[in-house]
Amino acid sequence: MGNSVKTVVLLGLLSGLLLVIGELLGGQTGLMFAFVIAVAMNFGSYWFSDRIVLRMYKAEQVGPGHPLHEMTAHLASRAGLPTPKVYVIPDDSPNAFATGRNPRHAAVAATRGILRMLDREELEGVIAHELAHVKHRDILIGSVAATIAATVMMVARMAQFAAIFGGFGNRDDGEGSNPLALIATIILAPLAAVLIQSAISRSREFAADRGAAGIVGSPHGLVRALRKIDAGSRRVPIDASPATAHMFIVKPFSRAGVMSLFSTHPPTEQRVERLLQTP
Repeated sequence: MGNSVKTVVLLGLLSGLLLVIGELLGGQTGLMFAFVIAVAMNFGSYWFSDRIVLRMYKAEQVGPGHPLHEMTAHLASRAGLPTPKVYVIPDDSPNAFATGRNPRHAAVAATRGILRMLDREELEGVIAHELAHVKHRDILIGSVAATIAATVMMVARMAQFAAIFGGFGNRDDGEGSNPLALIATIILAPLAAVLIQSAISRSREFAADRGAAGIVGSPHGLVRALRKIDAGSRRVPIDASPATAHMFIVKPFSRAGVMSLFSTHPPTEQRVERLLQTP
């Protein structure tokens, strides 16, 4: 299934989920409210998901003259891509991701920690990996999935808030809100976010690793980088949202250990083994 089709399917599934939840919890009024959210989410996911994600991590854009921008521009040229916007995330945990609608509207973001930890060859491998995601057009579905997952989590919090502060009131059709539906929303909505992220195939990480080796000309820098990032992110976890876990080059680890519940990436050593087999 192509990424464009996956994007449409994911947006359609979430829209349907929101409409069902809205009707269960609020009758006709809840249905209309959910419809408005679904329309806004579909529009915002396509046009603004990259800005939303970058803002979540307080990413700061850097321009020509910055070493990261110069490296990204050079590798983008080798990959036959337009130079994306380049951002630095003010966080000491080592990680990076790419986002955007398409290669002409793409952005690459790297944390302050990864810039300090990696040598030039290793950092080139990381940036090339993110550019491979751009070239394979993984970035739209990744950004959309992040927005979708965040919306699902928001619905779960709203349902929880309603349960605590009297959300079992009357619906506009004269029937009381279904407590079971409310509880199910609280419990199942976060699980739905996991399923959405699972729809982002792990195979895309392997493909981006291979693509990075092709852009740089060798897999060895990325191999060393993956091992360093995996170890470094365990020592210094990034305060990452579960909704965006799949976007990072290596699965981020939260201080609370929540991220361990989200299997969004293949094991690092498995990625290393495949990279070392790259011709």
